[in-house]
Amino acid sequence: MIQVPVFRLDDDVARDVAARFGTPSYVYDETTLAALARIVTGFGAPYGLVPRFAVKANPSRAVLRLFDAAGLSFDASTVWEARRIAAAGIAPSKVQLTTQFLADDFVELVRAGARVTACSISQLDRFGRAFPGTDAGVRINPGRGSGGNNRTNVAGLGASFGIWHEHLPAVRETAARHGLTIRWAHHHVGSGGDPAKWASIAATTLRLIDDLPDVDTVNLGGGFKVARVEGETQSDLAEASRESTALLTAFAERTGRKLRLEIEPGTFLTANAGAIVARVVDVVDTGKKGHTFVKLDAGMAEILRPSLYGAQHPIRFVAQGAPLGEARPLLVVGPCCESGDLLTPAAGNPEALGERTLPVPAIGDLAVVGGAGAYCSSMAAKNYNSIPAAPEILRRANGALDVARRRQTLDDVLRDE
Repeated sequence: MIQVPVFRLDDDVARDVAARFGTPSYVYDETTLAALARIVTGFGAPYGLVPRFAVKANPSRAVLRLFDAAGLSFDASTVWEARRIAAAGIAPSKVQLTTQFLADDFVELVRAGARVTACSISQLDRFGRAFPGTDAGVRINPGRGSGGNNRTNVAGLGASFGIWHEHLPAVRETAARHGLTIRWAHHHVGSGGDPAKWASIAATTLRLIDDLPDVDTVNLGGGFKVARVEGETQSDLAEASRESTALLTAFAERTGRKLRLEIEPGTFLTANAGAIVARVVDVVDTGKKGHTFVKLDAGMAEILRPSLYGAQHPIRFVAQGAPLGEARPLLVVGPCCESGDLLTPAAGNPEALGERTLPVPAIGDLAVVGGAGAYCSSMAAKNYNSIPAAPEILRRANGALDVARRRQTLDDVLRDE
């Protein structure tokens, strides 16, 4: 298995971040991001590779520019993400738009060089009317998904993503009506962790591509799981590469078609390259038969994944004065006026409490929440309870701390009212 780097934000840096930029703050590590990009760009593919970053994981301009320099292309889930990529100074030709809602802006983006992967028959028809006689792509729902739960499974009968595989005759008819040539096919099936299952579903998609004879590129999505806490399984990209290479080689031997491979990880590239520095604002309990709660100034307004998925993030406390207290079972919660603002749910169950045995902090101590580089800033319940958005800090390879996005003020929150 490939050794995957993890950003360890040490205590002194956490204190420095808190002193200079306040809490809560996101911190991303340039060295870890660059190392993860090298792993992804080195993913083996027998007939060529285009590695794309799934921008929804972390659309920070600093991250986008770093990945652009590292040789990654990009997958955008909305036209606004695509425009954000372009606003970062990245060539639109490096952008693929794969979206549930194909807003009218797609025409301008395609004219600038971006490409659209149609995710429904109606999207393909709209694209054909706007750009008849050109190359096009489609996202296919192969009938099975690999998400860890229903909220992360984006294929199969319960998913609205992509064109249901039984509707490929309608794809061919729509393409023929507009003179389109279907050059690329795409699937993304969810955030599973098993390369064998990933490859099994990919084999299904390749069989479907038999009926799209002009396809020369296949995008097998992302969904490579990362291990944030002890006991979680990390996807083995080396195994995924071997599996996909075997599939593409067999496809070429059977059909004579050598397909270029695209992948589009998001979590893998950023999750373990980021952390949140927060502050303990209170410690309360519900009596001898209850629980001890540690309240942070960071919660669902900065990190929604635990409340949404029952996701697990490593948490540790950093003493600011007296040493931390003796370890005991704790529940860590955020400041929002919601019982669901819980950073320590039971694994995979946002409804249940999951105590962590940790040293008891004092009010004013710091907390470091790890694994926060993906789907945290980008997916947080920003401005809930009118909480201004936290800043994003990039820790450079030389140790310098640069502001990638400043902290919002209340005036920022109110500006458009």
